[in-house]
Amino acid sequence: MAAARRLKRVVASQTGFLNLKATSDPEGLVSSSRKRVNKNKKKNWNKHSDINDVEEFLEDVRHQERTTGGLISEKSDDSLFFLDIGQPKKLEQKAVEPVEGRKRKGKTQRPLRIDLILQRDSLVPPPKDVLAYQQPNAKKLRRIAQKAEQLAAKGVVPRRQKRLLDRRPIEQKAKKAVTEANNNPDRDFYNIWDQETKETADPWYLQQTGKKRVTRPVRLNEKPSVLPAVEVIAPGGSYNPDFFSHQALLQEAHEVEVKKQKQEDKIEKQLAVNKEDTATEETTLREQVEGLVEEEIEDDDEASDEDEEGAAVGAIALAEKKTEKQRKKEKAEKIKEQQRLASKLQTKQQQQLFQLRSIKATIRNEEHKTKSRQIKRKTQQEAQKAQPRRLGKLKFQAPDMEVQLSDELAGSLRQLKPEGSILKDRFKSLQKRNLIEPRERAKFKRRLKLKYVEKRAFKEIT
Repeated sequence: MAAARRLKRVVASQTGFLNLKATSDPEGLVSSSRKRVNKNKKKNWNKHSDINDVEEFLEDVRHQERTTGGLISEKSDDSLFFLDIGQPKKLEQKAVEPVEGRKRKGKTQRPLRIDLILQRDSLVPPPKDVLAYQQPNAKKLRRIAQKAEQLAAKGVVPRRQKRLLDRRPIEQKAKKAVTEANNNPDRDFYNIWDQETKETADPWYLQQTGKKRVTRPVRLNEKPSVLPAVEVIAPGGSYNPDFFSHQALLQEAHEVEVKKQKQEDKIEKQLAVNKEDTATEETTLREQVEGLVEEEIEDDDEASDEDEEGAAVGAIALAEKKTEKQRKKEKAEKIKEQQRLASKLQTKQQQQLFQLRSIKATIRNEEHKTKSRQIKRKTQQEAQKAQPRRLGKLKFQAPDMEVQLSDELAGSLRQLKPEGSILKDRFKSLQKRNLIEPRERAKFKRRLKLKYVEKRAFKEIT
């Protein structure tokens, strides 16, 4: 290729040569003077080197690999040539099938056009994905595996495997779970809606893998109140109640109202103003004069107090120092007093021996009082279980009793007047059973004041 191009350049440089092919390639317009290029520099290798023959060779190799799966020069003769001996003679002609059957059979054997398009037209195998075969720390793992094989050949068991063997029970053998037949009438009933699942695996394994369920605390199973969800009203609350049951209900409602009245009276009594405590002219004058008359007496008292303090200070300064004889005497009196108290305590303990009966009686009385207090405390605790607890800043206020007076009773359901609200009743029941805290309706507070404007049409009327 390079020799042919060189020949073209030589012919084109001759005088009288006509170039019939118009080209804009600068190589076609070869100048008479040869351009000198320094090929020792790397930047001029690709720029001024002719590599077309190498590229054509590589393209030919790639074409052979795509079409035949490799170089033709490396393939065997059997794969490239075959012996043509003509068409083989048919031994026996099969029974003639209907035309429609042959067509249908040929259609089924012929592949679809879309499948032919999607088939690979290159015989070059896909490149091997090196990353798919790589493993992190492969050399280290290979070295560990080789060391383990060497230890196993010597009969040495690793420490980790030894601990696993020690922990595993030797006598017990794992039995395969035998699945029962579906038509067995004695099999256990399985509830698919049951929340609890049977844990058949090893508990230690479940604990280590984090699949073991946490045991539910016992206190979560306790109800916050012993009261029922729906309280049935007394028989006196019926639309046609018995006389005595209705009177008992009225008496209960009366006691509730009396209790409320007593609370209101108590508050009024505490807030009432005593007439004797009201200010008069005499009391106001006494308050105004108070502190002005007794100033002179207080000044005299202060002077006398200062004299007494001076005398006391002088007495302290003039106190004589105790002699050694006086100290010994005080120490002997102190020892004598301690001995007297010890002897008195001893005699008292000896006398208690003769009071064993009375002491036992007092102990029995104390025990009886303690038991009575315990019983009383337990009854109070049981009674408090039925009472609503303090869950928030507000106290629970029981709703008003729905009671009808004797003249308001209806003889039939048609004449019965509805009372109360089911929604309020359920809301109060949740508060009473300590499921929600007592609440009150949020008060609407206007941020901006309202502005009243009289319209022009209204002014004209007025």
